[in-house]
Amino acid sequence: MANESRPCPCDIGDRFDYGGRGQEVQVGHIKAYVCKPPASTDKAVIVIHDIFGWQLPNTRYIADMLTTNGYIAICPDFFVGQEAWKPSNDWASFNDWVKTRDAGKTDKEVDVVLKYLKDQCGAKKIGVIGFCWGGAAVQHLMLKNPHLKTGVSVYGVISRMEDKHSLLHPTFFIFGEKDDVIPLEQVTSLEQKLKQNCKVDYEVKIYPGQTHGFVHRKREDINPQDKPYIEEGRRDMINWLNKYL
Repeated sequence: MANESRPCPCDIGDRFDYGGRGQEVQVGHIKAYVCKPPASTDKAVIVIHDIFGWQLPNTRYIADMLTTNGYIAICPDFFVGQEAWKPSNDWASFNDWVKTRDAGKTDKEVDVVLKYLKDQCGAKKIGVIGFCWGGAAVQHLMLKNPHLKTGVSVYGVISRMEDKHSLLHPTFFIFGEKDDVIPLEQVTSLEQKLKQNCKVDYEVKIYPGQTHGFVHRKREDINPQDKPYIEEGRRDMINWLNKYL
């Protein structure tokens, strides 16, 4: 569990040796990784990275996976040039570090990315997915951004989005049963509050035996016991996007 010396027990997991099929572009005041499918489409997904930043190969792997499923995928640098967290950093400094990177203050960047997707890529139906820090950002955006159609929050840090449950758009929440960052009582509380306050479609799903980061920070080929759940999480994510985009 998190403690004072290590307030966020995120580890980078299996760092993928993956180069990516897309390209880095400048979108307004931020850089972004973009990948497009071979066939033209008006559907796009914004991918919001975790604390390890927009250049983590694992996150680009997921962006490319979205592209193979027919979506334009874009992973912007939501830290806007500030350094991503490194596994070698001192965890005692984490709380100060994350205070300067607020998942609830991503609106300006999202507006710039939405304009780019509409004007440069012809996107009309746009969703968002996010992991950990990015999952909290998804929940924030689902509460207020009218231009996004749907969202998937993958082990989004609930404690950063407490008491915010009146979602505007259908939202899917993915959690691991053994997540040290997000205890199950927080997930239960989220479900109860969504049931009371949410008027759109939503789903909260807990994956047995899974730890934080399982969907994008574990590799199927070296985590055989986790492989079915990694694949199921990714499949569920795509199915949700397909349903609402």
